[in-house]
Amino acid sequence: MTRRRTASLVGLAALLAASGVAHFVVPKPYARIVPSWVPDADAAVFWSGVAEVALAAGLLHPRTRRASAWSAIALFVAVYPANIKHALDAETGTAEWWLTRARLPLQAVLIWWAYTFARRPKPR
Repeated sequence: MTRRRTASLVGLAALLAASGVAHFVVPKPYARIVPSWVPDADAAVFWSGVAEVALAAGLLHPRTRRASAWSAIALFVAVYPANIKHALDAETGTAEWWLTRARLPLQAVLIWWAYTFARRPKPR
């Protein structure tokens, strides 16, 4: 693996790990954006944090990297409704309003980033 690809992998893992830990350290902001159709917001926050930390670790091990990358894609898709709810709930014209709208297309970037580790490597 090239140095650049390794840095990218570590970056994605670090982002997932930091986000996962944040779910435990400051869970209220995450619980606030869980859609109302989710039966237990606190459980959703807890388990998504567990998933993010586990996926971060899984990405770093070659044997579990592809499965973890596909699982990260699934997680990024699964949490997208919370991002939409956050954008809809933000007060119009505030910094939060602008940031939440900027965040929505970034989810596609995260999915693409994870996909770069999910796909099979090109033969040399």
